[in-house]
Amino acid sequence: MIILKTDDEIELLRQSNLLVGRTLAEVAKLIKPGVTTRQLDKVAEEFIRDNGAIPTFKGFPNPYGGPFPASICTSVNSQVVHGIPNDEPLKDGDIVSVDCGTFLNGFCGDSAYTFTVGEVSAEIQQLLKVTKEALYLGIQNAVHGKRIGDIGYAIQNHCESNGYGVVREFVGHGIGKDMHEDPAVPNYGKRGSGPLLKKGMCLAIEPMITLGDRKVYLENDSWSVRTRDKSMAAHFEHTVAVGLDAADILSSFEFIEKVLGE
Repeated sequence: MIILKTDDEIELLRQSNLLVGRTLAEVAKLIKPGVTTRQLDKVAEEFIRDNGAIPTFKGFPNPYGGPFPASICTSVNSQVVHGIPNDEPLKDGDIVSVDCGTFLNGFCGDSAYTFTVGEVSAEIQQLLKVTKEALYLGIQNAVHGKRIGDIGYAIQNHCESNGYGVVREFVGHGIGKDMHEDPAVPNYGKRGSGPLLKKGMCLAIEPMITLGDRKVYLENDSWSVRTRDKSMAAHFEHTVAVGLDAADILSSFEFIEKVLGE
């Protein structure tokens, strides 16, 4: 069932999502060669709790294994999503996708950003650029009267026309009082297909794009998802509210970009 949100509820969602953006900015301050993803997780959890919220990922149930053991997902290089923070130091030339969720004032926030570690190749920079562009192209279609397939088509068309793979097995989702609500929001699709978009729908749109083949597999930890061909993968995510004329982006990359000097 798709749950439409009132204007007041959307403002509560915005508060939770802005906290996610601020948390990702705190993480951004630390990312460099030699830092571990477990260190990033510790800083993120402390920041979330210090701001009166709960990290929604920690303890999140998994039908294939145990609950998620950390407060953020840290997916390095060929990991696509749901990477578990660990003690392996990040290296120059790595990329790390950090996905973060918060629960504040009864509503969830959810956003993700792929960071570079030190100097990365022009090829990887282009993957990140196109994936972020695809996110905003998808968001441009999160408008009352359009359909879910319009979002997915915009993302898929942009990424595949640049030669990249679009992951099928993991998709975006509705969001509200629960982290995952209806409808599913694939990063692929046909224009004019799927559920009708209506004002008040809130969606987490999150392209997961690979440098090589789109096929992925689940690692032995029952969480981490990796590309089969070991190619790099990028992941950017915003939570948005469907509007009459344009989507309202509830999360923010501005805090991150200020830290990165972008």
